[in-house]
Amino acid sequence: MLVINGTIHTMAGETIEHGFLRAMDGIITEIGHLENGEKIIHDNWAVPESQEENETIWDLQGADVYPGFIDAHTHIGMWEDGLDFEGDDGNEDTDPITPQLRAVDAINPLDRCFQEGLEAGITTVISGPGSANPIGGQLVAMKTSGTCIDRMLVKAPVAIKMALGENPKNVYHGKNQSPVTRMATAALIREQLFKARSYWEDLQRAEESAKSDDPDTEEFDKPEFDIKCEALLPVLKREIQVHFHAHRADDIFTAIRLGKEFDLDYVIVHGTEGHLIAEDLKEEGIAVLSGPFLSDRSKPELRNLTPKCPGILSKAGVPLAIVTDHPVIPLQYLSLCAGLAVREGMSLEEALRAITCNPAKICRIDHRVGSLEVGKDADLVVFRANPLELASKPEMVFVRGKRVV
Repeated sequence: MLVINGTIHTMAGETIEHGFLRAMDGIITEIGHLENGEKIIHDNWAVPESQEENETIWDLQGADVYPGFIDAHTHIGMWEDGLDFEGDDGNEDTDPITPQLRAVDAINPLDRCFQEGLEAGITTVISGPGSANPIGGQLVAMKTSGTCIDRMLVKAPVAIKMALGENPKNVYHGKNQSPVTRMATAALIREQLFKARSYWEDLQRAEESAKSDDPDTEEFDKPEFDIKCEALLPVLKREIQVHFHAHRADDIFTAIRLGKEFDLDYVIVHGTEGHLIAEDLKEEGIAVLSGPFLSDRSKPELRNLTPKCPGILSKAGVPLAIVTDHPVIPLQYLSLCAGLAVREGMSLEEALRAITCNPAKICRIDHRVGSLEVGKDADLVVFRANPLELASKPEMVFVRGKRVV
């Protein structure tokens, strides 16, 4: 396809007036300015001389083009819309340590909320288990367009979910089972990471022993297969992230402590009290997936919730994305949340970055999504007004070069 005569907000440092963008097989192949003297093929349609045969041309007539929006923390498809237990597949609260669980096995991509998000311009989401368990399972990054999740994936797993604070305490206190304190929550996470590290070391010793030609080398057998430890190996190798659910400042510092102990690649999810420790987060170089803040203070650890938080963190230099935590805030209100952050002090540009390029970079999927650049997925949203205004809706939405709205 070929998109022409648009103002292209690449979110990669450049805004292209009177721009064009070409995609082939779902990938952006060209992007740039329309120059004077280029071939005119229709009234007010200017296209590059290199127009491809049978190419679909979209004349935007000056509309604004942005990368598809990204919500980096949701549970979409895990708690299905309009259903109770029958559609509740987000928390396996029978065991506090479940790194082996895979969101890809639970998400229903036919949940109508995917379409609602798509119509609001959200083309990529990260979804996965809730926060009942100290270690909850594997999160996935996926498109919002499609019917088969295996064809919608951007990266799976993209992270392991771990949770601190009230939720694990409340869930397991009711079962008379550990953890019932913050100490026990952290201890269970620490214990499982120690087990996984020891398991990894045993695997390495067994591999080195098998390769050695020295008859005096001590033989080591592989350890018995442990699916929980296997699931955590990519975390210890820093191949995937840990997403730490943490609202309160003390829980955020516990996440930082665990991250340092095991040299984890991690981010803070929610960070509700992040604005109280913004300088500490900046000093530690910690990114925050901020939200939801378009909600009530439904539990004690949310007592300092404020929509000013993302603006304060942004101004302090903390890497930041804005999230809905769908279904806490329905996915389609992501841009409304970003607009609220602007109303409460965040710059418009930073708020747009917080739902496009920032979540892509923070979650290590920016090789595919988050900005409009050659080689990335052709996920576009087209607006004729400020996309963060309440009354704004996308005029068109494209996912991998296909118009889906």
